[in-house]
Amino acid sequence: MAWMIDGKVVSSMDVRFGSENTPTREGIFQVDRKVRNDWSKLYHTPMPYSMYFSRGQAVHYSADFAARGYNGASHGCVNVRDKGKIAALFDKVKVGDKVVVHW
Repeated sequence: MAWMIDGKVVSSMDVRFGSENTPTREGIFQVDRKVRNDWSKLYHTPMPYSMYFSRGQAVHYSADFAARGYNGASHGCVNVRDKGKIAALFDKVKVGDKVVVHW
């Protein structure tokens, strides 16, 4: 994933997307809301540094991705492996910022 400002990459990080059964929606969105310490009621898992962009899908830190790498998939969200990088990004991104998902 690349975080860009005015067409220039400011930061990049490893991410994983949803599976064939729970795909990440592609398109152009905006950050609808941010929750620093969220919890998925549907999947019973923590979702720290969540930045929601499409009907419940979010960019967020994933301890599972950090531990297992690409041996798995998200349930549709964009999982970030590096907690430090997503924490820094969370503090800079604003509600309304553009999100482009293409994988």
